[in-house]
Amino acid sequence: MSKKYAILGDIHANWEALSAVLEDAKANDVDTYVCVGDIVGYNASPSECLEKIREICVAVVRGNHDHYVANDECLEDFHPLAANVIDWTRRQLSKDQLQYLKNLRLSRMVDGFTIVHSTLDMPEKWGYVIDTLDADSNFNYQTSSVCFHGHTHVPVVFERQGRVVRTSFTIFNTTLGRKCFVNTGSVGQPRDGDPRASYVIYDPTARRIELRRVEYDIATTQRKILEAGLPERLARRLEHGK
Repeated sequence: MSKKYAILGDIHANWEALSAVLEDAKANDVDTYVCVGDIVGYNASPSECLEKIREICVAVVRGNHDHYVANDECLEDFHPLAANVIDWTRRQLSKDQLQYLKNLRLSRMVDGFTIVHSTLDMPEKWGYVIDTLDADSNFNYQTSSVCFHGHTHVPVVFERQGRVVRTSFTIFNTTLGRKCFVNTGSVGQPRDGDPRASYVIYDPTARRIELRRVEYDIATTQRKILEAGLPERLARRLEHGK
């Protein structure tokens, strides 16, 4: 029996979304979990989410929020909303948790596929892959046929088939000889206009990638954000998926 992978990304300290996604993955016979980064940031349950990811995932890579929470670096390039939460998150995590985030690699190979948070060409620069031109640069550094990433919070597949094609998807079947760069969307803060949590199930034997959208208790996540004293705008955006 082949493995089925849940590829999780951009959890952003949203415990209710993560819990709902894990229930959905279990119901779909997932047996292996992988994370493409940004466990923390934006929402109010960083410690709980981090510990769960440490417990279940066979491979995790570092996202930009993970990086800046774990490293005392200047946040002038961050949006003020994000910078505010990074400072708050640093105070919620133990030294051990911060060290875990700091030690995460920027990219990894997992059973024949690759995971990265941003791009493979310069992962430490946290560049965004928005269009086919961005993706084309990434493919020059992609050695596996499939690579999963996050960062934009928008699920999409870029496939190189001579030229690079950008495709929205629910089910995507990979093709031998073609490379694809797959954004899993966001568990904890979707930005494609759909407020449901987003993740991917990957069956490498069937060469099948399925985008999953999962309802979760947004109201509880919003309440926790406000009770933590985090910006109200972060709570409001969740119900709009933006």
